[in-house]
Amino acid sequence: MKKSVHDVDVAGRRVLVRVDFNVPLENGEITDDTRIRAALPTIEYLMARGARVILVSHLGRPKGKVDDGLRLDPVAQRLADLLDREVIKTDDVIGPDARQAVANLAAGSVVLLENVRFHAEEEKNDPEFARALAELADLFVNDAFGAAHRAHASTAGVAAYLPAVAGLLMQNEITQLSRVLEDPSRPLVAILGGKKVSDKVGVIENLLDKVDVLILGGGMASTFLLAQGHELAKSLVEPDRVGLARELMERATALGVKLLLPVDRVVASGLSAEAEWRVVDGVDVPPEMEAVDIGPRTQELFAEVILTARTVLWNGPMGVFEIDAFAAGTRAVAQAVADCPGITVVGGGDSIAALQKLGYAERMTHISTGGGASLEFLEGKDLPGIACLEEKE
Repeated sequence: MKKSVHDVDVAGRRVLVRVDFNVPLENGEITDDTRIRAALPTIEYLMARGARVILVSHLGRPKGKVDDGLRLDPVAQRLADLLDREVIKTDDVIGPDARQAVANLAAGSVVLLENVRFHAEEEKNDPEFARALAELADLFVNDAFGAAHRAHASTAGVAAYLPAVAGLLMQNEITQLSRVLEDPSRPLVAILGGKKVSDKVGVIENLLDKVDVLILGGGMASTFLLAQGHELAKSLVEPDRVGLARELMERATALGVKLLLPVDRVVASGLSAEAEWRVVDGVDVPPEMEAVDIGPRTQELFAEVILTARTVLWNGPMGVFEIDAFAAGTRAVAQAVADCPGITVVGGGDSIAALQKLGYAERMTHISTGGGASLEFLEGKDLPGIACLEEKE
């Protein structure tokens, strides 16, 4: 169990908080402030206890150079609006400007440093850059779960020079995902979708001896169906992963895990709203067509199993849900997860986008803020941004 902000005295201390303010921008305007709102509990907790709060984040991919279109000024403004108080914004991450802003910071106040990825040393986890960043503070709080799988200066490097604990968002992510892996209420049903087996092979391997049922949909299901000898026509498949898919199915059988694949599919002549499409009663794809969604019988089968679960883990859509005609499968799974009376944990940008679009997000027990980070956590990997935090005694 990692230490969190609840386990340390922060009054009067300079607290460097790594947040994930990598928000979408359009013409300099923030189009979705979810990540800023997710950090508010930690920021407000520290402010209320008299900490001097120093926030550090990346935004976009400036590749180690200053990019005026990726400055954090719009973020500072939105954060100030949400906190209903001034947020000081610096023009650099380290150096005289940042040091002066921190020196002038009153207890309970907030400063936001400039985009940390304007420095190439950040992604290289350069020790001298990490030390310069750490010199601004007395304590490091990592609240950026979405960047916890990166061994960067601001996510892990600074912990070599400062006491390091988890923020409230980070603590909740660790708690919720660990519960699924280590102590789930059963039956535990995992639903994995998305395009490729290769993207989630580590997750499947780690979950197989933990779940009671594994549901596979999306493009990745096609590779498993190919391994069973089905005809997939133009569908996205990974021929080089067929052997692996066969091994995983054999391992599931040996472990007594029920592995569910589609029993019918929606097929189309292409990936566009104008494409011809139809439901095929079975999983063999007609010539010149490709699988784009699970069919109605599969939707019923998957939903029936999901509704019996005590714990559900969902990562990845069931089809090309961005096109309305091919979104019914993802909608059906989202509805079933929302209606499930058990604990429901969702990760992955596409699954979350589907839930938000359908209005089901509020009905989930936990929605993970980290795409790649949540996948690596579910693979059982040590994440650098978590590994560097202090353990509770």
